[in-house]
This record gives sequence, C-alpha cells and structure tokens, in this order.
Amino acid sequence: MKIQAFVLWLLLFGIFHSHSYVVDDDDNMVSHNNGEKNVVNVGLIVDMESWVGKVIQSSITMALSEFYSLNNGYSTRIALHVRDSFNCTNAALDLLENVKVHAIMIQKIPNGDSFLPRLGDRVNVPVLSFSLVSNEHPCFIQFAEDEKNQFHGIAAFLEEFKWRSFVFLYEDTADARQAQTYVHDLLQDYKLAIAYQTAVSIEATDDQIVNELHKFNMMKASTILVHLSPSLAAKVFINAKKLGMMSNGFVWILTSKTTNSLEYSIDDSSVYESMQGVVGFRPYIPISSKIQNLTLILRSEFQPHESNSEMKVLNVYGVFAYDAAWVLAEAVERVSARLKSNSGSAILSKITNSNSTGLFGTFKIENRKLVLDTYEIVNVLGKGERRVGFWTSAYGLTNDISNSSSGILETIIWPGFDSTAPKKRWLLQKTGKSFRVGIPTNGRFTELVSLYHDPKNNETTLSGFCIEVFRAAVDRLPYKVSFEYIPFDNQYGSYNDLVREVYLQNFDAAVGDITIVSNRSEYVDFTLPYTELGVGVVVRLNKDSWFFLKPLKADLWITIGCFFFLIGFIVWLIEHRINEEFQGPPARQIGTAMGFAASTLVYAHREKLQSNVSKFVVGVWLFVVLILTSCYIAKLTSLLTVEQIKLSKSDYIGYSGSSFIQGITVSNLNFHDNRLKRYRSPEEYDEALRKGSKNGGVSAIAEELPYLKIFIARFPRDYVILESSLTSNGFGFAFPKGSPLVHDMSKAVAELREEGKLVQMEKKWFSSQSELSYQDDESILDKADPLGMDNFFGLFFISGLSIIIAVFVFLVFLLWEKMSIYYYIFTMLAKGKLMSILMYFYPRMVDIIGTINNSE
Repeated sequence: MKIQAFVLWLLLFGIFHSHSYVVDDDDNMVSHNNGEKNVVNVGLIVDMESWVGKVIQSSITMALSEFYSLNNGYSTRIALHVRDSFNCTNAALDLLENVKVHAIMIQKIPNGDSFLPRLGDRVNVPVLSFSLVSNEHPCFIQFAEDEKNQFHGIAAFLEEFKWRSFVFLYEDTADARQAQTYVHDLLQDYKLAIAYQTAVSIEATDDQIVNELHKFNMMKASTILVHLSPSLAAKVFINAKKLGMMSNGFVWILTSKTTNSLEYSIDDSSVYESMQGVVGFRPYIPISSKIQNLTLILRSEFQPHESNSEMKVLNVYGVFAYDAAWVLAEAVERVSARLKSNSGSAILSKITNSNSTGLFGTFKIENRKLVLDTYEIVNVLGKGERRVGFWTSAYGLTNDISNSSSGILETIIWPGFDSTAPKKRWLLQKTGKSFRVGIPTNGRFTELVSLYHDPKNNETTLSGFCIEVFRAAVDRLPYKVSFEYIPFDNQYGSYNDLVREVYLQNFDAAVGDITIVSNRSEYVDFTLPYTELGVGVVVRLNKDSWFFLKPLKADLWITIGCFFFLIGFIVWLIEHRINEEFQGPPARQIGTAMGFAASTLVYAHREKLQSNVSKFVVGVWLFVVLILTSCYIAKLTSLLTVEQIKLSKSDYIGYSGSSFIQGITVSNLNFHDNRLKRYRSPEEYDEALRKGSKNGGVSAIAEELPYLKIFIARFPRDYVILESSLTSNGFGFAFPKGSPLVHDMSKAVAELREEGKLVQMEKKWFSSQSELSYQDDESILDKADPLGMDNFFGLFFISGLSIIIAVFVFLVFLLWEKMSIYYYIFTMLAKGKLMSILMYFYPRMVDIIGTINNSE
C-alpha cells in the first residue's frame, strides 16, 4: 500500500511541475514548459502551522496541477502565492499591493476583523473563504457549507426522538452568534424550545466552563447542542465527564463546527474517552477513487512529519479547497480576455453562477455560499466515529443514502454506553417525589385562587378557576405525576417573587393568576395561556332618567311627532265624511284622529278605515314606523351597553398594582401619570368608580380581562367592560426552563379549550360575565352617536310623498263629487219656472236642455 501511494505521489508531483506555476520564497515566479500562457496571480492565506492549513494548501496545489494537466490547451495559468495567516491583514495588503493578485483564498477570516472584508470590496478582488463570512460584503464567497442547512437536520433529529427542548452551547464569536439566529428561526417550524443558551469564550477557563455546566445541569436539562471549535469542545467534554454529565440520560449533539476537524485537532486520548456516545453532524463526502487517491498522497506527504495524526480520508476542508481551486481556475480561464479590465467582477460572476461537479459531487453556489444538502450523522465510539445515518433536505433522516424510503437510523450508543435513547431525564429525576407547586396566598380575586386553612385538621384547601384548570390539565398527562401544593406569601400581590422561586429551583411549578410577560419568560417557561388574552377598561353604567331619549336626536323626535299629527289629520280628513267612527263632536273627532295616529306605533289601531286612499297613507306610515322602532331599539340596546363612553383627558384612570398594567396598557391610553390612580382590590375598584373623577374617584379601571370578568360578575348591573387591545398574553403555568411538563401541559390546556371545558369552568367561576358583550373603542364611539334626521330623510320623504298623493286624489274625487251635485240641481231647475227666465236671458239654454233631455 505504501508503494502504491508513493507512486501516485510521484506521478502527481511530476504533472504539477510540468504544467503549473510555483512561487519561491521571494515571490519570483518560475515557469516550466509554459509556452505562451497568461499568468494569473492568486493569493492563499493559511495557518501554515496547523494541520488544516497544510491540508488546504496541499489540496489546492494538487487541484491546480490536475486541472491544468487535463486542460493543457487553456491560455491561463494560476500562480499561487502563499502567505501565513499570523497577520492576516498584512498578508492581504502584501498580496494586493506587491503581487497584484486577481483573487485571494483564505482559510478563515479572523474573528472581529472587518478590515479585510471591506478591503476586498474596495479593490474589487474576489475573496474565497473556507469559513463563514457575512453576506454584507459582495466580493466575499463562502466556499464552505451554509450552516443553516445542518440546523434543519439537527432539528429533524431532535424531533425524531421527541426532544422538545435543549441547551444551546455556542462559541462567543461572530460566526457562531450568527448560528444562534438560525436556531431561533427553526423553533417555530419544529416547535422546539431552547431551555438555556450561553456563549462560551474561546479563552474560557475550566472554572468558567464548569460554572456554565452547573447552570443547565441544575435545570435538569439533558439535551445539549454544542456549536464550538474542537479545542474548546474538548475542554467542555472533559469537564462534563468530571461532573457526571456524560452518563445515562444525557444527549450531546455536535455541529459540523466541531466534527469537521475533530480527529485532526484533538491528540489527547482522554478527550475521546470523555466524548463516548456523542452524536455529530458533518457534510457528507462521497467515497470515490479520486478521494482515495488524494488521501493516499496527502497521507504519505504528512505522515512522516505528523506522527500524532493519521489521515483516514481527505477531510472536508481539503475537499472545500480542492473544489474551490478547480472552480477558480475555470472562472479565470473564461474571463482571460478581460483580466486587465475589471477582472474581479468578471471572475466573481463566473464563480457565483457556476454549477460544478467536484469531490462533493454536483454542487452549486447560492447567495455566495456553497450549498450542501446531505449530512452524515456520526457516533463517537472508541478513538473514532461510526456513521449511523444521513440527513438530506429532500428525504430527511435515513440510514441509506441510496434509499430514500429507509427512514430509520442505525443503533446509536448514547453516553453511558446505553443503546436506548434517553427519555425525559427531568421527570425521571423526580420519580418517587412530589412536585413542589407554589401557590400565591395574596391573590386579589378569590375566584381565581383561594386557600383555606383548617387549624383543627391542619389542612389547606385550594379552590378557584386557576386551580381547577391546573388539576384538569394534570389529569390529562400521559404519565402520573403527584404534586405538593406549597403556599407562597407574595407580598403586595406581586408574582415576580414567585416566578423567581421557580427559577431558583425552590418550586417545580407555580400556579395562579400569573401573567405571561416577556421578562419572566427569560427565567421560566410558560404553558399556553388558559385565559382570554387582552386588557380591558371597565366603566360604570349611567343611571339617567331620560336615557330613553338619547338614541334619537331632537330634530328626529320633532319630525316624528309632526308626522304623527299629520297622519292623524290626513286620515281624519279622508275618513270623517264617510266613516262614522271619525264623526261626532269636534273633541271626539280630534281624540279619534290622534289616538289612531298614536296606535300605529304598536299596530293596535281599532278604527276600521273605509277609504282606499287613507289605507294607502297608513300602509306607508306603518312601514316608516317599523323602520324607526327597529333602529330605536337597536340604538337603545347599544347605548345601554356602551353608555356613550367618551373618556376625556381630564378623567382619572385606575389600574391594578401590576407594573405590567401601568407600564403598557395605561401608557397606551395616552393619559398623564398624574391622572392615574392605583388600586389593589375589587372593592376599591367599586368605590372609586362610584365616586367618579369629579368626586375623588376614577372614570374607568384598566385591568386584564380575567380580573374584569370577575369584577363584572360581582356587580353585573352597575358596570360594563370595554375591550381595549390584545396587549396581554393571558395567564399561564410557570415551570423551570427545559421542563418537559411545559409541552405536555400546554397540549392538555389546548385540549381543554377545544372541548369547551375551559368555557364551562369560566361560566362556573365568572357567573355573569358570559352575558356581557365586549366592544372595541372605535365601534363604541360610533354606536354612541344618536340617530338624526339625516339618517332617515329618504324614509320621511317617501311618507310625505304618499301623503301628497293621497291629498291630491282626495281633492280630485271631492271636486268630481261636487260637480255631480251642481249638475243635479241644474236639471231640477230646468223643469220649473226659473228655467223659463234663464232661457229668456240665455237663448242657448234651449240647446243645452234639449241635449240633456235627449240623453235621458
């Protein structure tokens, strides 16, 4: 085997020296059989003392040699100028100013170094980095994996084993902090939770590391995700083993930041001994003859000098470097005609738009980052790792890369040499013990939490809405858990101290009217809220004796009254000549007409109309009355609910003792601090609202909706709730960070809500609140405006038009009737003596009379 490796090395070495350029110590380029070739200077900045740096340099050299041996006809040749990364900035300046390089390849951008990225952008020279770079610099290309993909794989791995929370241990560097954003983005997609996260300095001492390990060990969190460099990870695992955290029940997961160069960075066998059972993710390198040949060459090159290191296969950094050199050489050749004019942008464009096949297989570059979608999952055993499966973006977890349907990983040996995946270590530690649940004793509303201590039997009885919901949720847990309820004296009704006790592990949970607030969530985990979200404002109902007049404006009341009189008069005018019910003495006729008009309001008129004209008028009027009464009732109902509430800047607003209400809700109402008054009990609320702002009280109380529901239930006839906004997250149960009970209890609360159990409990404890409706502030002000004539102008126009038509028809019939009477009188006179006198004076009467007689 050694002879074969030596022969291969000699062959490649010969190819390299016959088709490429090397640079001596003085940067004087030497050509070998170059002919007429365009020389393109490219810089390489690596750590020449590190194993990874040496592998990168050798991989690039071999890649260029092979590229030009296969493409001997190309017109360009890359001359590689190597610099040590000890002073990265000076090395880059030297390459740009003295060598005039067209591109730079760099092992790693120093942490916090912003000069080099800006320099590359300014001189428009592509920089290929084999580590993470920021997207802010357009001339930088990350020729390394996009870590975002691997976190999708890790999230799928956690989901596979049903671990919903974990500890995130990351290095205190810029690129590692960027990974923190990836993790948080995945939380919502995979419904995961970070029980605890901490940044570890690369210079952290053993004492500092032990202190951090103690923190999440006290939290009883057992799943730890490690995103550290190999040297720092080694410190963590050695100390974790000393603390007993590499035993049964723990899960340690490594990112590629650690696993990519783990075997080359750790020489101490004690580190591997402390890492037994750890699971890691790293980019998958397909095994090929080319990979094996390159590995043999590098092994023969470095083994004589690196006695403590053995290269089993070309590592990921060597593959990155090899493929990067190949892509760069191809890009240089394609822009050979423009090497002297804006060549940086042209080379950059060719690299970013390339879809190449390299040692990784087919790969592409998106957003100036190398896209890899296949990761292998390894398990640390003995002095090495064994592959237990893969994760791909297309198929997820699998143990066979060639069979996407195989979704089962091979057996994983966990810490403690256990082949069974750990299950909810936090609960297991509590087996046989009761969970200590803190209950507040100074609650403002006994309907939520109430404690009664019987001194004779020395027993404490708990009741209230919060207690009942908690017990109902516990009954739905898939496992049996016993609880010990411990009263906690929360002075002045504050719950921050109770939450703090949970954080300090003095309580395993806290139950009560505890509002979910962001600053509390930094110390404990809350379940889903089990109460209605939001903050409301409660005001007192008005007891005005003339309140029934408020739905309509004065002009509308006057118009309605006038139309009642008008309708009565019109009906009398039409009916009194032919209808006996509208005849008689004047007083009776007036009373009948007005009584008929008033009775139309309730459709109870007894008089029977005989004229079709009056029936037409009354029919239209009854339609008008129907619309008016419906609108009046609706407006009166809304006004009885909202009470025409319009808080002014001179009014006083009350609020509870909660700083949350004062800091968020009241400030959103835009009231000055000197207009705010603090109260602690529902009795104080009632007294202040009854007094009002003018008598030393307040005009409204701002409070969370659950409290207001209970307050309204106590005084259902005196107050009403106005819903303000969803600025409150509701009440939740508090648990220590990382507790699996959070997920299970949240699921139980969701089931109670879906089945309507929570509503039933609310009706039980908040008896009259369900009968109340809530109104938004804007809709309240809209409904408070009374109705005016402008709202019903069209309706009265129709009624008035019907009256005009009726009067016109009545007059026509009346005139027609009158004309018929005059004609009858005239014919009677024609038969008497008077007629002879008329004929004497009017001779034409003879003709008229003749015509009349003929007609008869």
